[in-house]
Amino acid sequence: MAHEVVLLDFWPSMFGMRVRVALAEKGIKYEYKEEDLRNKSPLLLKMNPIHKKIPVLIHNGKPVCESLIIVQYIDEVWNDKSPLLPSDPDQRAHARFWADFIEQKVYDTAKKIWATKGEEQEAAKKEFIETFKILEEELGEKPFFGGETFGFVDIALITFYSWFYTYETFGNFSIEAECPKIIAWAKRCMQKESVANSLPDQKKIYDFTVWMKKYFGMD
Repeated sequence: MAHEVVLLDFWPSMFGMRVRVALAEKGIKYEYKEEDLRNKSPLLLKMNPIHKKIPVLIHNGKPVCESLIIVQYIDEVWNDKSPLLPSDPDQRAHARFWADFIEQKVYDTAKKIWATKGEEQEAAKKEFIETFKILEEELGEKPFFGGETFGFVDIALITFYSWFYTYETFGNFSIEAECPKIIAWAKRCMQKESVANSLPDQKKIYDFTVWMKKYFGMD
């Protein structure tokens, strides 16, 4: 069966990065279409009419939306190499729980670190550190969240690493000082080509965030 794969994405998106990492892990060739989120393409609006958001994976003309759903879809369709989810149902449920925990806890809190000031920012930093300490406990002494091999939970979290410099600079704190195991884990992940080639440079993300704050009058 021929696979025609298109990814609608926006380069600084940690959600889009998840899909890029999963596609790279599986060695899937695809067409990348960069979206201007201020002027969304007719294709994006057609393929994701409910949320009108990236990323969208278009596989043989059919859209799959929401990053973690896309990653699971990729794992199910291209199941001949580099499994991302464990085969054991209990372990699969465990991985999905922690990916959902990341989905629920990290993005909104992290955004407040660069988008707010004063008490709101301090509260966000506190919550961010607490969340990552919980993730450190779950990681334990394992090289990756699923054990010896890079997988679903790692993909869910590692893409935020590209934003760490932005969080630290605007928040005036050190993630490594607070959560050294997370940084060590992130560096292990970055040794993988699929990750290193899919995540933008941290300084480039920071420059984008500075521009975005000025554009939206958030300074």
